[in-house]
This record gives sequence, C-alpha cells and structure tokens, in this order.
Amino acid sequence: MKNPVYRRILLKLSGEALLGRETSGIDREMARSVGREIREVLELGVQTALVVGGGNFLRGEALTRRGIDRVTGDFMGMLATVMNGLALRDLFREERLDVVLQSAVPMPGIVEPVNPDRARRCLEEGKVVIFTGGTGNPFFTTDTAAALRAVEIRADALLKATKVDGVFDRDPAAFPDARKFDRIDYGEVLEKNLRVMDGTAVALCRDNRLPVVVFRMEERGNIRRVVCGEPAGTSIGGL
Repeated sequence: MKNPVYRRILLKLSGEALLGRETSGIDREMARSVGREIREVLELGVQTALVVGGGNFLRGEALTRRGIDRVTGDFMGMLATVMNGLALRDLFREERLDVVLQSAVPMPGIVEPVNPDRARRCLEEGKVVIFTGGTGNPFFTTDTAAALRAVEIRADALLKATKVDGVFDRDPAAFPDARKFDRIDYGEVLEKNLRVMDGTAVALCRDNRLPVVVFRMEERGNIRRVVCGEPAGTSIGGL
C-alpha cells in the first residue's frame, strides 16, 4: 500500500451522497460506509475533517422557487446540514470514530460553534471534525464553506465527493460523450464555467493554493486512493 501524500484533508460530502438508495434523508449503510473509509485513512495517519451539505433534506434555492425568501431558505438549508452532522456523528461512532461536531450557526446545547483552533487540536488528536451550518451566512454554498474551513484548518487538500468520476467538459449524465479531465487548473474551471464547484469556492482555493480532488464517492476505496496519490477522479491545481 502506498504512503499518503497528504497529512490533513477536508472531505466535502454532499447531502445527496448520503441518500444511497433512499429518496430522502440518510441511508444508514451509506453513512457507515463513509465512516469505514475515513477510519482507513485515519489509520494511515491522515487527519480528516468534513463539511457536509444538506441537499438530501432540502435546498435553499429550491425553496425560493416556492415563494420562500432566499435568506430564509438558505438558513433552512444550513439547519439541514446540522441534521446531517448530528446523524453522521452517531453513525460514525458505530465505526469506532471519535467525532467532534461544529456549526457555523450558533446552537448552544446541541452543537459547539466553529472554532478552527480547537478543530486543529482535535484533528491532531486523531478525532474527526465535522463542520456544519455552511459559512453561517446566506448566499454562500457549502462548497464555499468547505474551501473556507479547509483553509482555516490548514488542510493539504480539499476532497470533493460526488456522484460522478471527476470533472467533465459537460454533464456526463446528459452527454455520454462528455470528456473527463484528469487534471485541470483553477483558472480553466472558472473560464469554462465548469460547475463542479461554485466560482467563489474555486477562487478561494486558487488564492490559497489549495489542491482540490473531485471523485466518485460510491466507488469503494476512493478516499484512500486519493490520499495516497493514486489515480482517482480529477485533480484541480494539485499534484
């Protein structure tokens, strides 16, 4: 087995990735499978944090189309990420992981506030840190939250788990002949308007020289492959 090329990572896990075979909520086995993969990379000595989305419950922009104010909808979406974080904390513990849950939205008595210094200390102790609540502000996606938290904890890379095997020049679900990129620069992602991450997140990674790897979550062992520098998905501005 190869040695890891990263010492500390932040994994961006979408809410949709937690659906598994469900149509809403969380597929318990899918969540536990993620926990098992995280345990594998922890055993390699790789410190691991997560930012989790909330799309398996609801999306702020979808609520806006139904007449709910955008700011209200975004805050509802942030609460959905906290729900996912609470569930992941319990399910990860079943996989013998020591988990710390933090939220950008103040929720005393339920989850502790985001604190990058404490998060770094917990990571150094071998704990998994799950960040929820997005950035704590409306109009920002959880992609931007992931980039922000990765920079704050001084991660070596941001790993984005998706339903597709990397970054393509167009939607592979709609266009079977879509071309996959093995490597691509931040500027090209922005120039071509490739919607793998929102522009704010890509620019934040670029400005802080934070490598991003986009890969398929459902393929077993991909997290380990990425942290060991093996071919998996698409590398943005990285190795």
